Amino acid sequence: MKRISSALLALIALSLVPVPAPADPPPWAPAHGWGKTNDPDYVGYTGKKWQKDYGIIDGHCNTQAVGAVLGGVVGGGTLIGAVIGAKVGRALDDADRGCMGHALELAGEHSKVVWTNPNSGVHYELTPTRNVGDRKSACREFTTLVSSGKVSEAVQGVACRRANGEWVFRS
Repeated sequence: MKRISSALLALIALSLVPVPAPADPPPWAPAHGWGKTNDPDYVGYTGKKWQKDYGIIDGHCNTQAVGAVLGGVVGGGTLIGAVIGAKVGRALDDADRGCMGHALELAGEHSKVVWTNPNSGVHYELTPTRNVGDRKSACREFTTLVSSGKVSEAVQGVACRRANGEWVFRS
C-alpha cells in the first residue's frame, strides 16, 4: 500500500512539472522564414523572378550556362565595348553580356560578381554601386574592372532595364 501511495504521489508530482512548448526559431536562425527549398525563384532588382541565379548570388557568373540562356539580356554591348577600349571590348560576347545583365538584375548593391570568359581570357568584376529609379524605370550605377593580360581598365556606367528584360547601358 505504501508503494502504491508513493507511486501515486510521484505521478501527481510529475504532472505538475511544466513541459516546454515548441516555439518558432529565433529570427537569426537559418530555419526562420521562407527558405529556398520552399521558393526556388530568385527575385531580381526589378521584381522579376528567375529560376536560376547562375552563381550571381555567390559572387561569380557561370559563363557557359548563362551565355546559352541569357545572351540577349544586355543590349548596348558595342557601347561598353567602345568604353572599355578596342582590344578588350572586341572580346565581349553573349556570355559576358548575359553575366552583366544577370549581375545587374540579381546582385545586391556593392556585391561584386566576377567571371572570366573562357574563349577570350578576359576577366570581369562587375559591382552594382547604386540603385537609381524604381521598378518601372529601373536603373543601376555600376563599376566594372576589365582585365586582359597586362591591360586593366575600370569602367563606371549606368544601365537601365527595358520592359522586355534587357539591360541597356546609358553611359
